[in-house]
Amino acid sequence: MEERRIEDYADIIDHDYRGSVTHPRMAEEKRAAQFSPFAALTGYEDAVDETVREQEELAEQRNDPFWDDWQEG
Repeated sequence: MEERRIEDYADIIDHDYRGSVTHPRMAEEKRAAQFSPFAALTGYEDAVDETVREQEELAEQRNDPFWDDWQEG
């Protein structure tokens, strides 16, 4: 694919943008909502918490000295 340069748009670069004649401008609130944060990893925190809980149980069951040192901190 050929790389584009600013010179390729020299005929239109300084034109005023008048907006679309077929699509009305979207309300500012709706535009903002489009880019608002969302939970891309739904359930991730719960999965991490569950893994931590399971590992804590396993460490306690096997009387892990590393676990004891870490808990005493």
